Amino acid sequence: MTEYEALTPESLAQRLGGLNAMVEKIGGDFKSWDVQEVGDGNLNLVFIVKGTQGTVIVKQALPYVRLVGDSWPLPLKRAFFEYHAMSRQAAHDPGRVPQILHFDETQALIIMEFLTPHIILRHQMMAGDKVDELGSVIGKFCARTAFRSSDLSMVTKQKKADVALFSDNVELCDITENLVFTDPYFDAEMNQHNAPRLDEYVQILRADESLKVEVQHMKRAFSAKAECLCHGDLHAGSIMVTGQEAKVIDPEFAFYGPFGFDIGMLIGNYLMAYHSMSSHIKDPAQCASYQAWILDVISDTWTSFCDEFSKLWHSERNGILYPSSLYEDQGHDAASVMALEQLLDEIFADLLGFAGIEMHRRILGLAHVAELDSIEDLDERATNETKALALGRMLVLNRKSIRDIAQVNALAAKFENGDLT
Repeated sequence: MTEYEALTPESLAQRLGGLNAMVEKIGGDFKSWDVQEVGDGNLNLVFIVKGTQGTVIVKQALPYVRLVGDSWPLPLKRAFFEYHAMSRQAAHDPGRVPQILHFDETQALIIMEFLTPHIILRHQMMAGDKVDELGSVIGKFCARTAFRSSDLSMVTKQKKADVALFSDNVELCDITENLVFTDPYFDAEMNQHNAPRLDEYVQILRADESLKVEVQHMKRAFSAKAECLCHGDLHAGSIMVTGQEAKVIDPEFAFYGPFGFDIGMLIGNYLMAYHSMSSHIKDPAQCASYQAWILDVISDTWTSFCDEFSKLWHSERNGILYPSSLYEDQGHDAASVMALEQLLDEIFADLLGFAGIEMHRRILGLAHVAELDSIEDLDERATNETKALALGRMLVLNRKSIRDIAQVNALAAKFENGDLT
C-alpha cells in the first residue's frame, strides 16, 4: 500500500499475504493464518501470526500514543529508528535481539522472529522465577552496544552519521525529557500516583531543591552527552526471557546519549522489582531468597558491564578517543588503565542518577510498572512505593559519593527493612 493504514486482526493476512518474508517463514496460504493482537505496551500494535510452517511477530506503530489515545499524536517514523537500532544492536551483540525479517517504512511495521517460549522479564520476576546468567548477559549487552557505537570504537564519519540519523528521533526523546526528567517533580497534568497515600512523600520530593538541581543535571547529560547508541527504554518489559536465555526488544526510543543511561534505567527497574517482591511472594523465606537473587542480578549486571567494557577497551579501542598512540604505543599502559577507571567511575555516577530518576517517574509519572501497580492493597503498595522513592532520591543526591554497586545493594536492603534515613 502507498498510504499508511493500521492493521487489524481481520485485515493483516490479506494485506501481508503476498510478502516473501511472511510466505517463507510461516507458509503461503494466508487464509489459514491465525492472527492475534497481543500488544500490551503504551505505543504500538503487536500481532502474533501463525501459519502452517511457523510463527512471526508483526509490530506496527500507531500515529498516536496508545496509552492515551489519538489526542496525543506521535509520528510513525519511530518504527524507522527501531529498525535501525535493532540492526545495529544485532551487529554489536549478535543473537541478543530478535531477527528482523522485513521492514516497511511507509506502513511503519517490522516483521521479526517470534521468540518462544520466552516471556516478558517483568512477568517472570513477578512470578518469582529466576533467569540463569541474566546479569551477565544483559551487562555484556549494555557494554557491547555502548562501546561499539561510540567514538571509542567507531570510524568517526560513521559515528557522526549515526548521531545525525538518530537525532531525528525528536518526539520520543521529547517524551523522555518531559515524562522522565521533568513531570514527576511538579504537579504535571499527566502525572498519576497512589493518592492520597503517597501525597506526603511526593511533597517532600517536589520541595527538595537539591534533588531538582541534580535531576536537571542528569537531563542535561541525557540531552548533551551523545556518547553511544542507547536503547532508550531498557527495562524489565523490554527483555524477553526463558529460564536460560534473555533477548532485548523494543528500542524505538533509541538515541545517542550517555554511556550510563541504559544500564541505569534497567537497574532502577530491578530495584523497584526488589521493593515490590514482598507483595508477590508471600512466603517470607522464598521472598528473601528471590530478593537476594535480584540484588545478585544488579551486582552481576554492573560487574559484567565493567568487565566487558574493559575487555573492549583493550581490544577494540580504535576510534578517536584515548588513542593507543598516546598510551600503550608509548609504554604508558598504566595511564590507559587510569583513563578507563575514571571513565567507568563517571559512567557509574550517571547510572545512579538515571536509576533514581527512573524510580521516581515510574511511581509518580504517567507510565508505571506492573510490579507495583498490580498490588491490590493500596496501603501495602504505598509502603513499597515509598521505599523505592526514598532509595531513588538517595541515589540521585549521592551519585558522586556512592562508590560501588555493593553499597547500592546495601542501601536497598536497608530501605527494604524500613530504615529510610
